[in-house]
Parts: sequence; C-alpha cells; structure tokens
Amino acid sequence: MTWLLVILPALLAGLIQGLTGFGAVIIMMIFFPSILPMAQAAGIGGIIMLLSEISLVIHYRHHFKLKRVLSAFIVYAAVATWSVRLGLVLNTHILRIMLGILLIALSIYFLTSKKAGSRRYPWYVALLFMIISGFFNGLFGIGGPLMALYFLSRSKSVPEYIANIQGFFLIDGFYITSVRVVSGILGAHVIPYILVGMVGATVGTMIASRLSTKWDLATIKPWIYRFIGLAGFYYLLF
Repeated sequence: MTWLLVILPALLAGLIQGLTGFGAVIIMMIFFPSILPMAQAAGIGGIIMLLSEISLVIHYRHHFKLKRVLSAFIVYAAVATWSVRLGLVLNTHILRIMLGILLIALSIYFLTSKKAGSRRYPWYVALLFMIISGFFNGLFGIGGPLMALYFLSRSKSVPEYIANIQGFFLIDGFYITSVRVVSGILGAHVIPYILVGMVGATVGTMIASRLSTKWDLATIKPWIYRFIGLAGFYYLLF
C-alpha cells in the first residue's frame, strides 16, 4: 500500500505537470504526508520530478531564457532557504493548516482569475510572487503556481513558457534538495521512495506528451484547480 501511495500520485503528478507546466508537487503533497513527515514529503516530491524536468528542458532548450530564470530564482531561493529551516521548528498541525489554506487560496485564485496567466504583471507583483512561492516551497515543496503565472506573463509561446518554467524548477530542485540534505531533512533512507516515484512521474509525463496534442488545455485546467481546492479542505478538516 505504501508504494502505491508513492507511484500513483507521482504518475498523476507527472501527467498534470506535463499538461500545465506545474502542479506536480501539489498533487504529491496530498498523499505523501500520510507516509512521511511533512518536510521529507516535500523534499522527495521535488526530486521525483527532476528526470521529467530535464527531458522537457532539453526538448525546448532553444527557447530557454537563462537571464530571466536566474533573476527570478535568486529571490525565490533566498526565501526558500530560510523557510526550509522554519519548517523544522513549526508544529506539524500548523503546517497542515497552512498547506490547506494555501491550496484553497490557489484554487480560488486560478478559478476566478480567468486572465491571470495571460497578462504581464508589474515588477512589484512579480517580486511578491517570488517571495510567496519561495516561502511555501521551503515549507511544502510547493512554489510552482505563482511562478507559473510569472513565466506565462513573460512568454510569447508555449515552448518558451515550458522551457523557462521547467528550467526554473530544475535549478530549484537541485538547489533546495542540497539545502534539505545539509539540514538533515533528507537522507539515504528516502532513496527508494524517490526511485519508485521517478518511475511513476516519467510514465505520467510520457502520457501527458501524447494527450497534450489531443486535449483542450482550457477545459482541463479548471478541473485541476478544483481538485487542488478539495485537497486543501482535506488538510484543514483531517
């Protein structure tokens, strides 16, 4: 049962991130805290997606904008480094409540802001996105949704968006994993979970690459956001 709670969420996570560009760790964090402590669950969630992110960055490498990605990452990483350590001292119950509130807020935001991903945000809004995303990434491994909005607003095509958001997640994955290892959050005992999860995530990404040519993304996204909101209620109530 434990391994099903790793491979199936990872497969679903790979599928969703392959279709939307983000959301993998959100899906995994619905299930992983039931088998691992919150901080470790967040840590392996980010690592599991590394292979999928590498493949997408390589595929869209000609559209990758290094300067744009690094400028956002510097702010994001500074906040995430601090919040990783905060996650070691906060009460687990408080973490679950914070995660639930975050997921519900994200669900409402995406469902009500129809043009959220298509408009260009002023610098101070973009900076706020980076700070909030970095904070919750350090705590729960969830920093993608607002960063997705940031990169969408500055992209002229889908390949440009995918290349930059996946490149950002890839750099972040290696960095924040190093912070978690140094902080003693992640150790050798989580490697089996990571390897099993990577298998599921890779399969999910492969399925997404096929479906993305046939399905209307505008139809899929609202259902994803509703699912995120339901997950938030689960963490608040149980």
